[in-house]
Amino acid sequence: QVQLVESGGGLVQPGGSLRLSCAASGIIVRIFGMDWYRQAPGKQRELAATITSGGSTRYVDSVKGRFTISRDNAKNMVYLQMNNMKPEDTAVYYCHVVSTPYWGQGTQVTVSS
Repeated sequence: QVQLVESGGGLVQPGGSLRLSCAASGIIVRIFGMDWYRQAPGKQRELAATITSGGSTRYVDSVKGRFTISRDNAKNMVYLQMNNMKPEDTAVYYCHVVSTPYWGQGTQVTVSS
């Protein structure tokens, strides 16, 4: 049974930083590509960042240079480091296994002064 559990969300001021974590069980994250999606209020869910099985990373233009996706193979975890955050980063962030129906429950991130 695949389970993805996100943590690390919260309230941060503009310009601040947060690190989201995704703890995976039932899969080996280094074998699969992993995504972070986000969904802002009233908007469709969008892909924010991807790390492939080979370790390559891709980002949506709006987060390039500010967000970093990474994984820890020993801990079987995936992370999203978010720096210089903006109010438009406010969303529920979801961990996802690429090309599968497996999603985490989401963690709320709010950027506000």
